[in-house]
Amino acid sequence: MNPPRQRHAAHIAALYTLFAAISTVANIGAQDLVVRAVHFDHAIALSVLVGTGVGLVIKYVLDKRYIFRYQTRSTGHDGRTFLLYTLMGVVTTVIFWGVEFGFQAMFGTREMRYLGGVIGLAIGYLAKYRLDKRFVFRD
Repeated sequence: MNPPRQRHAAHIAALYTLFAAISTVANIGAQDLVVRAVHFDHAIALSVLVGTGVGLVIKYVLDKRYIFRYQTRSTGHDGRTFLLYTLMGVVTTVIFWGVEFGFQAMFGTREMRYLGGVIGLAIGYLAKYRLDKRFVFRD
């Protein structure tokens, strides 16, 4: 039988993976909606930006409450925490965008761009957990 600490870590890892999947589906879904709704030269860039924002907000709410069990003291504290969470996501977003746009450049199809987005998000989320644990959700 696993010690309680290992079971807790496994539970957190499973939840984090589930929440990353939920956020990824929301991100890619929002991208697809934008691409289908707007038709101009920078529609893909706009879709990636919108998808990133949607995924960010969903992941923040889930991580704060269920992964880190973090209580903010006020609306201002929540805003500062979200800003720090967003800043930690800048590096991981560069990874995500790099892989997604790299797949777009290499393959030129919507499906491969989305696959690149999923791969980039997975890599980014692995790094983001460690950054958030160390710098965002601590007191």
